[in-house]
Amino acid sequence: MFFPSEPTAGTDDLRSAPNREYTPVSWDAVDGWLDIDVALHRDGVGSRWAETALIGDAVGVGGPRGSMVLEGRPDAWLLAGDETAVPAIRRFAAAMDDDAVGRIAIEVPDAAHDLPVAAPPGVEVVQLHRGNREAGSELTDWLDALDVEERPDGCVFGFVAAEQSVVRAGRALLLERWTGDPAATIVKGYWKRGTAEYHAPH
Repeated sequence: MFFPSEPTAGTDDLRSAPNREYTPVSWDAVDGWLDIDVALHRDGVGSRWAETALIGDAVGVGGPRGSMVLEGRPDAWLLAGDETAVPAIRRFAAAMDDDAVGRIAIEVPDAAHDLPVAAPPGVEVVQLHRGNREAGSELTDWLDALDVEERPDGCVFGFVAAEQSVVRAGRALLLERWTGDPAATIVKGYWKRGTAEYHAPH
């Protein structure tokens, strides 16, 4: 998504505007609409735009950029993230088979901000409440608490995305303790504390 601060003269001007990547929630290419979720955290290009946007305000849309495509179906799932990762987690959950097994963890400030994720009965969904702790702390503790004995059998698809500090715990669990397949593992810092202009690595 491209967020120009003033009217643009064309595509080249739009491409130079501040931009951020978002996971589409849903879209219709025929009718020409796109639905995205934006986390309001009072910082960052997209959040600032969403807090003040009016109906009819112009933004640019590029892509979709190439992203990971799952080959076949994993034997189990481990999806974990904060508010910024929920659209991606919901997309993965929607792709699960009815008999899928695994765990989903969402870190939010408190119960009033819980973000539901629809998942098959065999997939446990937990809401982690960080309270006054720094973003990522509760999720990091949850990841650190999962040991080798809790690893599901077979190929586990792992996705962890939140504040940059969670990356170490996500990799330690999925790639080290659970000896996961790097080709079936995504661990990303979607944002970085104190750095409003941070871009998540591709």
